[in-house]
Amino acid sequence: MITISVDVMGGDFGPEVAIPGLAKSLDRHPELKFLLYGEEDKCTALIAEHPKLAAASTFHHCDISVRMDDKPSKALRQGRWRSSMWRSIEAVKNGEANVCVSAGNTGALMAMSRFCLRTMANIERPAIAAIWPTLRGESIVLDVGATVGADAQQLTDYSMMGAAMARALFEIDRPSVGLLNVGVEEVKGLEEVKEAGRILKASELPGMNYHGFVEGDDLGKGTVDVVVTEGFAGNIALKTAEGTARQIAEYLRAAMGRTILARLGYILAKSAFDRLREKMDPRRVNGGVFLGLNGIVIKSHGGTDADGFAAAVDVAHDMARNDLISKIENDLKLYHAKQTIGSVQAAVSQG
Repeated sequence: MITISVDVMGGDFGPEVAIPGLAKSLDRHPELKFLLYGEEDKCTALIAEHPKLAAASTFHHCDISVRMDDKPSKALRQGRWRSSMWRSIEAVKNGEANVCVSAGNTGALMAMSRFCLRTMANIERPAIAAIWPTLRGESIVLDVGATVGADAQQLTDYSMMGAAMARALFEIDRPSVGLLNVGVEEVKGLEEVKEAGRILKASELPGMNYHGFVEGDDLGKGTVDVVVTEGFAGNIALKTAEGTARQIAEYLRAAMGRTILARLGYILAKSAFDRLREKMDPRRVNGGVFLGLNGIVIKSHGGTDADGFAAAVDVAHDMARNDLISKIENDLKLYHAKQTIGSVQAAVSQG
């Protein structure tokens, strides 16, 4: 049994989207249990519309909801201990839930998650990992906006955490990992990226297969299972991909309605266009995973609908079922143990 704590007030639409989304995910994963945190007067009637969800849930009233435009510092100062966002994260800290899901303010959610759960040992900065649709299927990209900038060690940490997530989500023994760069040659790029490449190449960790550098077009190709970058570049790449998908959809919509022959062609090829629409639907890959914390937190897009929120809950289910935290902890212990042995051997050789 997996228990998920949910900030049902988060996002642009709050419980009107979150609660139907939970019901959809429960249909797919009937073993789930939910701890729901929100304002009682806005949630009770909606929960009652879904009897299965009501039976699988425990509701907790909260006086405060973090707004989408609240500054993280304000949300942390005013929302601690009382808000639906804080209490859903705290349920993970206290062992009451396996994972937390919220569609709320990203900055506030990261600030609260980091303050409440703390980062893992030897992890300086957490990262947000996104599931990325590719020509091969799906890949993982991180960091897509948790922090700006990263040194070589942080990029190495992101690589290990991303590989652990790929093993949990895709059930791959040794996922391939690439560092996003301006070229695939080892002499190109920022020094931090080149140094991270050298560290990963020398580490030879059993939980991943280090591929080398990848470029921007490799994101869509699915060249590797995990693409690693710092948060500034990662967030730009994410927003660019989402905007491009919407742009292409608008182009197709306009072209298909321009003439009678175009409309007829659309009718004849409707099944192909339906498959294309499904492939380009951002709701299918909704759910950013906060990595590097002592607990799992899933961030849903704030403007998604019930199907998109259900997809985020599905990700939460998979991360908990495949024990993501243990995989990351084990990889980090193995890496740092090898680093310690290497340092001791170097000291001995020097006399």
